[in-house]
Amino acid sequence: MSQSSKRHTNTFLQHAAMAPFDEVTGAAPVPLPSMRTSTVRFRNLEALEGVAAQKKEGKRIFTYGRSGMDTHGALESIFCELETAKYAYLASSGMAAITLAFLSFLKQGDHVIVADCSYGPVRRLDAAVLSRFGIKVSYCRAVPDVIKQNLTPQTRMLYVESPGSLLLEMLDLPALAQFATEHNLIMATDNTWGLGFYNPLELGVDVSVVAGTKYLNGHSDLLLGAVMVNNDELAAQLDSTHYALGYSISADDAWLAIRGARTLPLRLSQSAESGLKVAKWLRESPIVDKIYYPALDSDDGHLLWKRDCKGSNGLMSIRLKTSHKNARNFVNSLKLFGIGFSWGGFESLVQLVDKAALVPHEYWGNSDYPLVRLYVGLEHVDDLIADLQQAITTIS
Repeated sequence: MSQSSKRHTNTFLQHAAMAPFDEVTGAAPVPLPSMRTSTVRFRNLEALEGVAAQKKEGKRIFTYGRSGMDTHGALESIFCELETAKYAYLASSGMAAITLAFLSFLKQGDHVIVADCSYGPVRRLDAAVLSRFGIKVSYCRAVPDVIKQNLTPQTRMLYVESPGSLLLEMLDLPALAQFATEHNLIMATDNTWGLGFYNPLELGVDVSVVAGTKYLNGHSDLLLGAVMVNNDELAAQLDSTHYALGYSISADDAWLAIRGARTLPLRLSQSAESGLKVAKWLRESPIVDKIYYPALDSDDGHLLWKRDCKGSNGLMSIRLKTSHKNARNFVNSLKLFGIGFSWGGFESLVQLVDKAALVPHEYWGNSDYPLVRLYVGLEHVDDLIADLQQAITTIS
């Protein structure tokens, strides 16, 4: 549960998960140690019964290693602080967190509407698991008028991602949340992109899902996910499913994520500043047809970003006015951008997007031009721009 303070989040992150002082020596290490255990011991049966009673009341009490101990509890509090949430549930990856959200609130015969701009593996979850369990999924553009056309009497949930995966399409979350409320739907969103500066729960969303693999960790050395809610009833459903499915993360991964969280504000700020400089530089290149980056004033979703977000990061996609062969040469010519699927770490990354992964709707424009996703990390921005420049010259 949340340990939220009245101080700024940046200050909270520097003082969260600090080790308590030893009652005898009065000394303590700075960070809370990684508390590894599979088993929790109790002084006597009365102590065990007391803990069990508190757990039934919904308190965060440690009874077995799978549900975690102090290290896990501290990380949950950090997620709650960043997401302005009351409850947080940890998962072994971002995809595991998405799965937890779906399986906690849907049952056989239910229908869920998924924004067509959502993370691609959600469709794999549908094909491999949800369809097998008798849960039907529809995909459509995430605007109320279109979603309304896909409603059925069995629709129970609306799942979106804002901004959308690959094209970074900003969605009107307050309008979608109002629509969900009017039609008695649970609304969930993937907020991996906006962790630390975008608060879906404050905008009316019921469930926020985050891949802590990305910015929270920031060092590209662990996999992590989390699901956050404020509603007690939804929390009870999550808690029951989380326990029943045996969800767990290692104490060491929780400790690494806490370590990463302390520098999150600085890393986000630097990545966002460099990202905007790169986007503005790319905008002047004749080979760049379009830039998908909400913080850029020419982006189609800029006004929504300006209204709902308190910051940005270094993730963007660019549509190149060239052939796919030349786009491959461009990607292969980059020296400082590693080729990889993730983002949010210290290192810059690039990915040539498979056109098959792009949903052909009006936001993409059905263009035949290739799409390249860039993540601007913590290298000096002048070096990154120079790297992009030399790569562009190979195809100009």
